[in-house]
Amino acid sequence: MYYGYGMGYDPMYLLLIVVSTILGMATQGYIKSTYAKWSKVPLDSSLTGADVARRMLADEGVSGVGIEAIGGELTDNYDPRSNVLHLSQGNLRGGSVASAAVACHEAGHAVQHARGYVPVRIRSALVPVVNFTSNAWMIVFFLGIAMGAAGLTRFAIALFAFSVIFQIVTLPVEFDASRRAVAYVERSGLGPQAVRGAKKVLVAAALTYVAAALVSVLQLLYYLSKTDRRGER
Repeated sequence: MYYGYGMGYDPMYLLLIVVSTILGMATQGYIKSTYAKWSKVPLDSSLTGADVARRMLADEGVSGVGIEAIGGELTDNYDPRSNVLHLSQGNLRGGSVASAAVACHEAGHAVQHARGYVPVRIRSALVPVVNFTSNAWMIVFFLGIAMGAAGLTRFAIALFAFSVIFQIVTLPVEFDASRRAVAYVERSGLGPQAVRGAKKVLVAAALTYVAAALVSVLQLLYYLSKTDRRGER
């Protein structure tokens, strides 16, 4: 059974799997419970998530952004290629604090795109690279192991590093979108309860990105440590 870098039992690799699993489950559980809690708290107004997003975009002077429904829960996203906010049904038509928070967060991404926010431009430039390296690195990695070629395994780790960089660059993008969302909720007159709930929901969402980035960094460090040890042999 394969347990990490090379064949055989590797307790460090098993520990990495356990830590990654716990982090993933904890952050996903937290965002779902926080979102569920604030989904039950209505806004003081009769606005829906889509309404709040439109108002935020108008307030920011951003036009031409579409808003469409998307299936599922917490599947909301902004597509810069089509300039469309995709909001899940609950957030599109719902009038809860959670709906407003998520809708404003996605609107924040549209504002970033319109303003040419630098981390967004960097992440966009990395997308085609990561789309290739995220699949290629594993193939090269296992070829390197099968052939006993240390150079190939090092190259594979270098390819994997692009995914790590992407995860790290994603952090300021998500943090800034949440900052813009909370700032709008504060000045929009939706009320102190909406501000408090928006902060709770968006902090919970941010933790999922932090966890993903941390796991990627730990994976990279693990593979680098194994490469260094092999190089000493």
